[in-house]
Amino acid sequence: MKIVDTPRALRALARSGLLAPTRPDRLLRAGFALRYWGMSLAAGFAAGAARFGDRIGIIDERGPLTYGELDRRGNALAHGLRALGVEPGTVVGILCRNHRYFVDITGACSKVGAHALYLNTAFSVPQLREVVAREQVGALVVDEEFTPIVEGFDAGPIVLAWTEGSERTSTGPTIDQLVAQHDPTPPPRPTVIGRTIVLTSGTTGTPKGASREHTAAIGPAFAMLDRIPYEAGETMLIAAPMFHSWGFGNFTIGLALGDTMVCERRFDPEATLAAIEQHRANVLVAVPVMLQRILELPPEVCARYDTSSLRLVPLSGSAIPGGLAPRWMKQFGPNIYNLYGSTEVGYATVATPEDLEAAPGTAGKPPAGTTVKIFDERGNELPTGETGRIFVHSDLLFDGYTGGGSKPMLDGFMSTGDTGHFDANGRLFVEGREDEMIVSGGENVFPREVEDLLSSRDDVVEAAVVGVPDEEFGQRLKAYVVRAPGQPLDADTVRNYVKANLAGFKVPRDVEFVDELPRNATGKVVKRAL
Repeated sequence: MKIVDTPRALRALARSGLLAPTRPDRLLRAGFALRYWGMSLAAGFAAGAARFGDRIGIIDERGPLTYGELDRRGNALAHGLRALGVEPGTVVGILCRNHRYFVDITGACSKVGAHALYLNTAFSVPQLREVVAREQVGALVVDEEFTPIVEGFDAGPIVLAWTEGSERTSTGPTIDQLVAQHDPTPPPRPTVIGRTIVLTSGTTGTPKGASREHTAAIGPAFAMLDRIPYEAGETMLIAAPMFHSWGFGNFTIGLALGDTMVCERRFDPEATLAAIEQHRANVLVAVPVMLQRILELPPEVCARYDTSSLRLVPLSGSAIPGGLAPRWMKQFGPNIYNLYGSTEVGYATVATPEDLEAAPGTAGKPPAGTTVKIFDERGNELPTGETGRIFVHSDLLFDGYTGGGSKPMLDGFMSTGDTGHFDANGRLFVEGREDEMIVSGGENVFPREVEDLLSSRDDVVEAAVVGVPDEEFGQRLKAYVVRAPGQPLDADTVRNYVKANLAGFKVPRDVEFVDELPRNATGKVVKRAL
């Protein structure tokens, strides 16, 4: 069953305003766009231009662009890419921050039928080089700041996206130049449907490419509407990186809803509050660590900005540190919607504000069209309350890694790589990564429980727990703790607090205080760097 066929999903679409009455002429033009492009992102841009016309689609540091302008720019850029030798099936590597040019190249790739490979701006040079070679990239679109990194790559022509106004010509043309030089009418319909390739985070090894057809990018948007009450025509501030599945998924839903999307190239906590006030943003798309940074601002700084327009704060990308949701909602209102999933399985569950208030730390419940089950090591489904491996079934599962292989499957369900359990109310609780389990003295410990406990303290900003070798117990727990500013927290207090709240074998014998935890661009803690 397709996710948009379920009555529950259709109700969500109606509630969002996506099915609201539209002028017949606009509806007719949108229908022609869908007929020409098929169910693809290309059709999303063309239908957006037909339905919304002069409505502002994107705002970045260079100002606004309407839906009509975005569609025409994508057409011209598609012609420009074809002139550079990009064809249907060519893999285009995209190394860009959040801005208009990211949107331009996304639309253009779909209109050419090229495969869009979204590269993580925080990857090291060796990681990028390996990915570009493995994915057989035939062209690169990069922000000017990254040209020193990619100039030695054997990856075809280079097109510059965001530049600082310099007259560089040796690296390659800019997107603005290609748009200005080519026809803004639709290019020929491609013979193949392009794919989106989003990379895994690479926190535990080499990043892998998770491939989906462009049509599959539409499904996550509809899935989110069931559990997160997005509305058509709102203003959405996208702070989460759009090269990641979370930022990209919200971009596709914003496109479908005709939202005005405000793009942040670099996250700054105070600048984000200022942008919410300036644009009267209704939605802030973020990862948990971004909210953490905002809450670390002095109260008088937060008080300078009017954030009363903010209705939804959808989060994903990493686990919410213990206590973060209650602190945020106390200050900014009950607006957090925390999504649990992965690049491979898409969106598994969403915790609403009501879920988070009733059961802090929950990952929530599945959206329409998604089923989540807990299996034991033998593949048997476990009852409510018992911990096991988390598996997901939906239309959002990825097609497999571009280099070959996939995630483990059971009866059509795909593994997330995490362990967890359901409570009596059907809420999922994620206990940790399967490969992060620490065996200490014969006892199994998942770090998440200890991390959440420590992070719930007012004198702790965040914490990470890992296993380190131990001659007596095989492994012992070590905690890395970031103190709140000016707090005199010591190691004995940390150990005693865990001992008073959890079993003795979960007490970290080693405690190290650090200024911050190493994180990747989506906010996940990179534990191998500890």
